[in-house]
Amino acid sequence: MDVCAVKKAAQGYEKEMTRFLRDLIRIPGESSGEKGVIHRIAEEMRAVGFDKVEIDGLGNVLGYMGTGERLIAFDAHIDTVGLGEMSNWKFDPYEGYETDTEIGGRGASDQLGGIVSSVYGAKIMKELGLIPEGTAILVTGTVQEEDCDGMCWQYIHNIDGITPEFVVITEPTDGGVYRGHRGRMEIRVDVKGVSCHGSAPERGDNAIYKMADILKEVEQLNENGCTDEYEIKGLVKMLEPEFNPEHYMDARFLGRGTITTSQIFYTSPSRCAVADSCSVSLDRRMTAGETWDSCIREIEALPSCKKHNAKVSMYMYDRPSWTGEVYETECYFPTWINRESAPHVQAVAEAHTLLYGEKRVGDPTAMPKRERPLIDKWTFSTNGVSIQGRYGIPCVGFGPGAESQAHAPNEMTWKEDLVHCAAIYALVPSLYKGNDGADVTEFRASLTDNNIK
Repeated sequence: MDVCAVKKAAQGYEKEMTRFLRDLIRIPGESSGEKGVIHRIAEEMRAVGFDKVEIDGLGNVLGYMGTGERLIAFDAHIDTVGLGEMSNWKFDPYEGYETDTEIGGRGASDQLGGIVSSVYGAKIMKELGLIPEGTAILVTGTVQEEDCDGMCWQYIHNIDGITPEFVVITEPTDGGVYRGHRGRMEIRVDVKGVSCHGSAPERGDNAIYKMADILKEVEQLNENGCTDEYEIKGLVKMLEPEFNPEHYMDARFLGRGTITTSQIFYTSPSRCAVADSCSVSLDRRMTAGETWDSCIREIEALPSCKKHNAKVSMYMYDRPSWTGEVYETECYFPTWINRESAPHVQAVAEAHTLLYGEKRVGDPTAMPKRERPLIDKWTFSTNGVSIQGRYGIPCVGFGPGAESQAHAPNEMTWKEDLVHCAAIYALVPSLYKGNDGADVTEFRASLTDNNIK
């Protein structure tokens, strides 16, 4: 294995990767609107020599290098969030910008850079003969992740019938090798009231006031400690063996769970009437030891939810993809952690060490997380919630860009990250030693009993 040749090849493709990324940034591609981005990726895959390129029924692009039965995959979701308040942007988010070291634009870090590096990593594998015998490399550009993490891989696994031996998730990792992340779920709380004329509110029963009581207690879940002084104990309790005896160490690795109110809705006959219903959406991030049903019961147990007879439920997702296909699923995204010693985690870490050393690459003054340990975890969630969380297919994260850039105005990434990731991806398959059927999972949250696809 000529490590210097891999580094040279990746560096030599910097201009091509920059051009490709800037092309993708120029094509708006929010969830369910990714058609143009998908076709541009398919075009690049064919141009660089992929052996087979397909677009499945949901609209994911699937590119193959090699023809073996053993399958190693690299995944990048290619949809982006919207632009938000335009006055916060210092440049056109779709035109973007380029300097000697940076590329800016919506999706630069989250996560169009990942598909760019994986496409060129596969190209380098083929050119330098780094695809192991009997192995095929699959690069996926997946859709609707920003709307519903992992749903695209539910489709790939259940409908396309694809099960890789392991998957490298190319979400931004700030130069680190990531072996897990918290899960999440989307919870809805509904309360009912009785409307009346606003001039005499005592005749009615205001649902918004009921919800106000509940929201203060939801806030306490996020803010409170877990000692006896708190009637409502905070989510930080899962870091303590008293409340989470089996998984408190895993929870300390991932970080505590969180909850936030993300949306609020109401019904009222008019602006001069008492509201007769109120609902909120809760974004619940789940650490090790928390389950979908424990999170539902936690909200149901709040004093104000009991007092106001609130209905607590989990959202379902059924938005059509850009092809018109609908894959309905619950909005539950399981937590997962791999063992640090797992062969697929160590293959990425070894590739990094051979090419760039044992520490994260990048200027820590511009990239603060580059000072963290090489092997770490994400703060946000990824398609790994389905790949490993739902199906137990081993995952490991390594991708260009920074978590802090995700969903932010003035989003950007670094050219050197594109190069480093392409080089490391090119080495990973030949360094992977296989796991002989051993369980590489350190923690994986239980699934619901819903009869979903």
